[in-house]
Amino acid sequence: QVQLVESGGGLVQAGGSLRLSCAASGRTLLVMAWFRQAPGKGREFVAHISWSGGSTFYADSVKGRFTISRDNAKKMGYLQMNSLKPEDTAVYYCAADVSPVRIGVPSAYHYWGQGTQVAVSS
Repeated sequence: QVQLVESGGGLVQAGGSLRLSCAASGRTLLVMAWFRQAPGKGREFVAHISWSGGSTFYADSVKGRFTISRDNAKKMGYLQMNSLKPEDTAVYYCAADVSPVRIGVPSAYHYWGQGTQVAVSS
């Protein structure tokens, strides 16, 4: 069994930064990803990282501004978010799975955290 717990969300002004954390328990040889969901919208892929950390992939909307990373010794995943924009406002979710067939599709991930709210004011 895997449990994921996100933290680090909050309210920030446009142009600011936040660092989200995802604490994992149980098995950790998992691909990790971050998704987000804005009010009235579907869950959107943000970023993905392989279990070793050697491979990352980002949505075009966050490329160059967000950085995904992980520390397997600490069983932690991170999402560093810089140059935040009001359109980044959403609930951010950490997700994990052994080997998702399609890394950008929410249904490919079995394990999810409860989400952490990020609000960016203009």
